[in-house]
Amino acid sequence: MKRFLFVSLIGLAFVLFTSALYAQPKPVSGGSLVVAQGVEPPGLDPTTATSAAIPRVVYGNVLEGLVRIDRNGKIVPALASSYKISSDGKEYTFSLKKGVKFHDGKALDAEDVKFTFGRLMDPQVTIPNRRYYQDIESIEVVNPHTIKFKLKNVNSMFLFNLARPDSIIIHKEAADRLKTAPVGTGPFKFVEWVRGDRIVLEKFTAYHRKGLPYLEKVTFKFIGDPSAQIAALKAGDIDVIGYDVSPENALLLEKDPKFKVFNGYTTTEVILSTNHTRKPFNDVRVRRAMAHAIDRLALIKGAMSGYGTPIGSHMDPGNPYYVDLTSVYPYNPEKAKQLLAEAGYPNGFEAVIKLPERFAYAKRSGEIIADMLSKVGIQLKIELTEWGQWIDRVFRNADFDLTVIGHSEPFDIDIYANPKYYFRYDNPKFQETLKKAEMEPNEKKRKELYIECQKMITEDAVNGFLFVLPSLPTMKKEVMNWWKDYPMTAQDVTEVWIQK
Repeated sequence: MKRFLFVSLIGLAFVLFTSALYAQPKPVSGGSLVVAQGVEPPGLDPTTATSAAIPRVVYGNVLEGLVRIDRNGKIVPALASSYKISSDGKEYTFSLKKGVKFHDGKALDAEDVKFTFGRLMDPQVTIPNRRYYQDIESIEVVNPHTIKFKLKNVNSMFLFNLARPDSIIIHKEAADRLKTAPVGTGPFKFVEWVRGDRIVLEKFTAYHRKGLPYLEKVTFKFIGDPSAQIAALKAGDIDVIGYDVSPENALLLEKDPKFKVFNGYTTTEVILSTNHTRKPFNDVRVRRAMAHAIDRLALIKGAMSGYGTPIGSHMDPGNPYYVDLTSVYPYNPEKAKQLLAEAGYPNGFEAVIKLPERFAYAKRSGEIIADMLSKVGIQLKIELTEWGQWIDRVFRNADFDLTVIGHSEPFDIDIYANPKYYFRYDNPKFQETLKKAEMEPNEKKRKELYIECQKMITEDAVNGFLFVLPSLPTMKKEVMNWWKDYPMTAQDVTEVWIQK
């Protein structure tokens, strides 16, 4: 009997332990959330401006597309209930969810989708990323809840492009309000924008995903100074810092039981951009020498307090086509010196690295890189540049030798196929391979082509591929279900709730 009781007690303890271990708190409806936003958006229309500050407020919260990227980086239905792709990869047919309403009460139908993409393809409208839709040949309204896209060519990126913030669905009567007071179908509706201070959203009770959202109100508070953001979090004036938490602050807040910090990944590849039209950077041996002279792990430790994931090409680890190429150029200063000598620079050379003053990660990385390169004879003069000047001189006019910057747009390896892009890389073989990848309907073959693209720009050492910027969202411990990773430029609070 004693043995039986002992075994029973052990079994009961095990059941209680495992139940406690796997029990998840149930979401609670109600409450409000204040999110610190480091940069105030220039407008609220993600289709006509490229500022990442725009989708961080409205995408997934106010405005939605036919499909979306979920927290795991997968493409899932949003306003569409389902979709079909023809066997030749040139026709996409979407069935729309029934009962979806815009915030002004209008019911969503296929005409709204047709109007949306007609506007995106209209040359009279300024659309920075019109290339996402260049392969659309026609858009057919099959019935009020079915829309069909016919493409001129197979475009394997088409579905992903429909999941971007650029592809949010609008209706004609509200198009002129997108920039200042957007009307969407999302879980929250726009209430007010107090310039220089905040944007306020409130729960949309007729939202098409039943039971969501949990929150009654969400406020995006504009606080540009990272130290002021931390002070506001500690004072209880804000609940979440979704972006812009410095690594050193993340380390400190991780130790405070009142807060929690997620160490996730973003789609932002931080690179040492190299101007291919200037000597000696037009010599691949020089670029490879620089790659061998940079210790990525030491760089991440010094610039990011250890947060961040090293990369060997221009793709983040969350991408399904990612391949790890970090071993191609191991840290090897002697090999770097040998390559420089072969290129005709046995004593190194001098150059200027222009760093955008606005971004701490870029400044710190640039300073560490300058020190690392000096050990192989490359002497860099650091020039801090105001953001507007960086955009004008570096990005628009390619007036630079080297710079450090993060590329935040998801799945943007296609920039290497544009010879006019600011680092001026021109490789016809890469352009041809990328085009094949974009037009390949077979998933396995398409992945092989994208891997080939990554290997090509790594072999060419086009830029110094450094690391993926960590997300580091930081919040009060009561904030539940925030996204750990950011596979899309967004702060989707649809499923966020406050633990009572």
